[in-house]
Amino acid sequence: MKLRDYQIEIANKASEILTNNYLVYLSMEVRTGKTVTSLETAKLFGAKNVLFLTKKNAIKSIKKDYETFGYQFGLTVINNESLHLTSGNFDLIISDEHHRCGTYPKPNKVTKLIKLRYANLPMIFLSGTPHPESYSQIYHQFWVSNYSPFKAWTNFYKFAQVFINIVQKNFGYAKVNDYSNCNYDKIKPIMDNYFITYTQKEAGFTSEVKENILRVKMKPYTYDLINRLKKDKLVQGNDELILADTAVKLMSKVHQLYSGTVKFESGKTMTIDNSKALFIKDKFKDKIAIFYKFTAELDTLKEVYKDNLTTDLEEFNSTDKSIALQIVSGREGISLSMAKYLVYYNIDFSALSYWQSRDRLTTMDRLNNEIFWIFAENGIEDKIYKAVSNKKNYTLNVFKKDYVSLSN
Repeated sequence: MKLRDYQIEIANKASEILTNNYLVYLSMEVRTGKTVTSLETAKLFGAKNVLFLTKKNAIKSIKKDYETFGYQFGLTVINNESLHLTSGNFDLIISDEHHRCGTYPKPNKVTKLIKLRYANLPMIFLSGTPHPESYSQIYHQFWVSNYSPFKAWTNFYKFAQVFINIVQKNFGYAKVNDYSNCNYDKIKPIMDNYFITYTQKEAGFTSEVKENILRVKMKPYTYDLINRLKKDKLVQGNDELILADTAVKLMSKVHQLYSGTVKFESGKTMTIDNSKALFIKDKFKDKIAIFYKFTAELDTLKEVYKDNLTTDLEEFNSTDKSIALQIVSGREGISLSMAKYLVYYNIDFSALSYWQSRDRLTTMDRLNNEIFWIFAENGIEDKIYKAVSNKKNYTLNVFKKDYVSLSN
């Protein structure tokens, strides 16, 4: 196999930036070949021993690209959660889906560990969505390196004083600083020296994503249960309790129940309504990929599909079985192009999950990518979809506003 012309061109440019700045950020849209472009960049840079940080589901694919294209430098590929177990004399770090290091105002555990162990090494950052929710997510992504262009601002709060319009939000119990309004015009001239962006359109992709919303009428007692929970904030059964004594719990329970499952106060889960799973199995006779939200939804799908469903990507690619994946763990780093359709059993609150997972079917040669959202009639899913498709997370505050209409 050979690299595409644009991948070679980007790798040459990236290796030059990496040589000059010790950092380069490849902001390439999904399916444009970020992995192989980063490996080619590592080769041109002269790396001898590379550590590739990614998600667990993507490890096999990255190793396959490394072997297929015949790279000779040493390569260790691990998921971020195993970083603390890794040792080696590395001379280059490649951080895949690097937006995961973009939490603010404080860095997450993995981000801190990358900085602690590898801050002096050159790094290649990869992401199709570097700042999916706010430009403020950029700071800690660069903070992991001692060569960050924002190193003059030693922590996020100092960075915020210069680059962010800080406002206060009143949550009733307290006023909290909102750091999401970062001034793009201020950070852009700094970032431009490190970023290479590339889109599917530039790469020659002609496929389009077509989204369909199908609604399922759930069983009457499912709606009765949800209405009782919204009214009384608890439902007591013979052995188990559904408790929604806070807005957060209510939002979660309503989200679960509209897709037919529930997690009790004891921690046990139960399928109360398999209408969605039965609908999917009856509607789609082809090999499909199903995204679910809650673990109990997978149990429901397994019960309905029996042996015709897998959760293993290799088995999915080599058999006629459909695949079921959790939205967050399956939204990045894998291809589901063997599926005829992508079907969502439920929907995640995260805008990032929406935008990344919906592209799992895409390849350069595929003309049609058709997605089906399975929503409960009169459920919460439509409200979540409206938020995330407009690049907004579905938050507790939004739920509270919607709750007025949900309670009627």
